[in-house]
Amino acid sequence: MTDVARLAGVSHQTVSRVLNGHPNVREQTRLRVRAAIEELGYRPNRAARALVTGRSQIIGVVAQNSTLYGPSSLLAAFELAASAAGFVVSVRRVRHLDRASITAAVEHHRDQRVAGIVVIAPTAAADEALAEVPADIPLVAVDGDPERGGALVTVDQEAGAAAATRHLLDAGHETVWHVSGPADWFDSAGRVRGWRRALETAGAEVPPVSPADWSAASGYRAGQMLARMPEVTAVFAANDHLALGILRAMTERGRRVPDEVSIVGFDDVPEAAYFTPPLTTVRPDFDAAATDTLELLLPRINGTGSGSEHRVLTPELIARSSTAAPPG
Repeated sequence: MTDVARLAGVSHQTVSRVLNGHPNVREQTRLRVRAAIEELGYRPNRAARALVTGRSQIIGVVAQNSTLYGPSSLLAAFELAASAAGFVVSVRRVRHLDRASITAAVEHHRDQRVAGIVVIAPTAAADEALAEVPADIPLVAVDGDPERGGALVTVDQEAGAAAATRHLLDAGHETVWHVSGPADWFDSAGRVRGWRRALETAGAEVPPVSPADWSAASGYRAGQMLARMPEVTAVFAANDHLALGILRAMTERGRRVPDEVSIVGFDDVPEAAYFTPPLTTVRPDFDAAATDTLELLLPRINGTGSGSEHRVLTPELIARSSTAAPPG
């Protein structure tokens, strides 16, 4: 850093301010320092910086060891956003989203003296563990309990499910059947509430929920039952993989989609546009969720943010060819 300061003709403290993004540096000076950094190939020593400032440039993330599209997409988007802000992301994956596993993962990050922690907490047990984290730890929960305190970023699951349901009702279907995700997931519970609310608001019959997990195999099993019921003309699946399983079950039973049965999913996985037929679905903005998570976390890392603040993102309905008017 001393070499950079000498080449740029500025003080050691000015170089430090440029590296830390301090606003009180003239743009001409900032450019001169950046040019010196580039010429000398200087790279900040993160370990030394942590000793001086008392915190690292590492953000700890706690996430389930899973390939589920939603959490995986959010994690990938957050890693990019954090990198752009000058942070490295350290991910601690847990096999189960239970209280003990989440608590142990948070403690691991605290032992590593990370600058802040993000917990992807989509289940009740995971969310309960956050209550044990000391209030002075910079922490943001993602996909946690919408009713909890603290910093939280989440997708408006109810709004997305209601939009999917209204889309089918507006097409002329008398009611909409629902294949749900796991009961202990906040995402799943919110989608059930949104689906039910849309039906009740429209004065439509509310059929029984078909419980499932998030997998295509589970959707296939639920679809086999629904395919045998001629009164089923519209199905809202809690995610796109469930919808894929339902599509296969309907096809095997000779129920044509969308001529006889319309299907809507949730997540807009990259393959959704290439299902047969292309799947109508609900698309959350994972990039926006990642950006909002970082925007809530950074003030807490810097000691300027506290209290409860929620960012709730409204997803978008993507209409494709898996929905149509009911037969007749």
